Order: sequence, then C-alpha cells, then structure tokens
Amino acid sequence: MTARPRVWALLAHAALTQLITFVLRPAMSYRALELEVPASWLGLLSGTFALVPLVLALPAGHVVDRIGERRVMVAGSLLMCAAGAVLLLLGGSVPGLLAGSVVLGTAHLGAVVAQQALVANTSGSGRMDTAFGYYTFAASLGQAAGPGLIVLFGGSQAIPDTTPIFQGATAIAVVLFALSFVVGSGGAPRRPEAAERVGVRTLLRLPGLGRALFTSCVVLAAVDISLVYLPALGAERDIASGLIGALLVLRAAASMVSRLFLGRLAARLGRRRLLVLSVLMSAAGLAAAAAPVPVWLLATAVTAAGFGLGVGQPLTMSWLAESAPAGTRGLAMSLRLTGNRAGQVVVPGAVGLVAAGLGAAGVLFVTAAGLAWTGFLARKLSVDRPAQD
Repeated sequence: MTARPRVWALLAHAALTQLITFVLRPAMSYRALELEVPASWLGLLSGTFALVPLVLALPAGHVVDRIGERRVMVAGSLLMCAAGAVLLLLGGSVPGLLAGSVVLGTAHLGAVVAQQALVANTSGSGRMDTAFGYYTFAASLGQAAGPGLIVLFGGSQAIPDTTPIFQGATAIAVVLFALSFVVGSGGAPRRPEAAERVGVRTLLRLPGLGRALFTSCVVLAAVDISLVYLPALGAERDIASGLIGALLVLRAAASMVSRLFLGRLAARLGRRRLLVLSVLMSAAGLAAAAAPVPVWLLATAVTAAGFGLGVGQPLTMSWLAESAPAGTRGLAMSLRLTGNRAGQVVVPGAVGLVAAGLGAAGVLFVTAAGLAWTGFLARKLSVDRPAQD
C-alpha cells in the first residue's frame, strides 16, 4: 500500500468492522434465547445475516471496480450505524432481530469487499499471503475484542443484559463511519471495462477455484456456527456468559496467531498442505469442544479450532487475488464472498436441522464432521504459488 497512515487506517477499519459484527451477533443470540427462541432455530437467525448479501455480493464487487473502494467502505460503515439503531429500537422482538441481522450482514458485506479489494489492488503478487495475513490478523483482532464486550457487560449471568452491548456497538459504528473517510483507494486506475470483459464465468474457469471457494465457505460457516452455538452450549451447561465470551476471545486470538505468521507458514509448508492441516485441526478442536469436557479442556479445544479456522480465509483470498486479472479484483473478492454467504445461509440452518434434538453440542459435532470431510477434499486443491512467483 502506498501510504503508511492509510495502511493503519485500513487495518483499524477492518478491526472495528469485525469488532462490531462479532459483538452484535452473539448478543443477538443471547437476546433470542431471552425471547425463548429454541436453540435449534439459532442457525436460521445466523443465516439471515448472509441472506441479502448473497444477492448483493457480485454487484458490490462490480461497484468497487467502478467507483473505488473508499466510497463502498463509507456506505458499509453507515449501514453499520443503521444496524445498531435497528437492534436498539426493534430488537425486543424476533422480527426486529431478523431485521437487524439482515442490515448488519449488508453493512458487513460493503465494508469487507471494499477492504479486500483494496488489499489486493495495493499489494505485490509475491506479498499476497503476507498482506492478507496482516489484514485478516486485524480482522481477528476485532473478532477477539468484540466478545470481550460481552465479558465486560455480561458478567456472571448465563444470559446477559444485551441492551448495553447494542448501545456500545452502535457508538463504535459511528467511529467506524468517521474512519472510512481516512482510508484511501487503490493506486491503480479504475478499469470498469475489464470487469465486463472478464466476467464471472471467466473467473469460475480458473483451475481449482471451485474447490477453493467450497473450502472457504465451509470454514467461514464453521466460524459462524461456533460464534452462535458456543453461547447456546454455555446456556445448556450453565457456563457463565463471561466465560463463554472469554472462550470466543481465545478462538479469535488463536486465529490471529495463525494469520500473523501466515506468510512464513505458507512459504514453508506450501498453501495446499497448510490448508489441509489447518482444516483438520479445526475439525478436531470443534469435535473436542462438543464433548462433555471440563472447562480447561474446552478452552484448549476452542483454541485449536481457532488456530485452524484462521488459515482458510486469507489463503483463499491471496490465491484468488493473484489469479484474477488487474481491474477485476473487486469482482473476484465479491465472488468469493458470494460463495461464503451462500454457505452462511445454507450450512448453519442445515446443520441445525440435522442436529435437531441433539442440542448445541450436536451442532458442533456435525460441523466438525463437515470440516473433516472438507479437509479430505482439499488434498486435491491447486492453490500453491506458480514457480515464477
């Protein structure tokens, strides 16, 4: 990236975006439990987060390639403020929670697709793994800090008072909106005609893209499921909400560690081997968390799962950014986000239905099995760098 202050502004924007999202989503789960929504239906609440973005992701990528990253970032940040307002005003009912989740998902899409396109457009080919590792490290920092607000406001109650959490997240969203005006756009000139010429079909023909998108979508769905069902697991086992918040912080912190050293790990192990090992580690961690284990072992399992889940997203981002033609990287990032959003809509609800009657532990175990299968399929991925890089 061109200017160091703008780099820090982008990383701060990424961190705050995830902080707001990762405090509001578990808080919505707690509010839903307070409204006596069955735990098996929490997956549907999670799915509404990705419903509208599933339709808007590709158009958002085209918009980024046409008008630049910063304008889309501003719009996404403004919608973050709107999501907090909806939850404060209407979050006392299930329809209000669903509406807040939809607005939050749309806001998150606008902010994230612009951030990722900016990283791709301002990083050299040989630096993609490191650049996206740092970017997702900042995102993980926000993911760790978000649940920390639950620790602050939740205390020892199994189901905390969520109103102060909604208020705090809305205030942070206003800061995010102001920060959007500091972040610059990519140095390359806008090339809208390139996106039209290449198109989605051409991108879909990239070798290995389908498997990479599938892996990315399953890994992100697993992150979502852990975010939604760890609070439900705590409520079932009478674990204090503050402790569950601390476990979510551990999960995100472990992802931060794996992302901080992503460039070195990928260079030493190769992208494909690193991807397979990380997915299998996350599967083992979630399976152990689903078992009736003591809290210290639960913390160890969540940490292992977080380390593994932290690798899949930046690796697929950097590979796709290297493979996409210049001028179409906003479209390429939005294509990946479309697959992710499809997984966020379908997978949590499907897992919840499959595990109906088994409780939160059953959902986590089914998710672990899906990750193990994905890790097995990922053995045939071709995501390592070309020799000339």
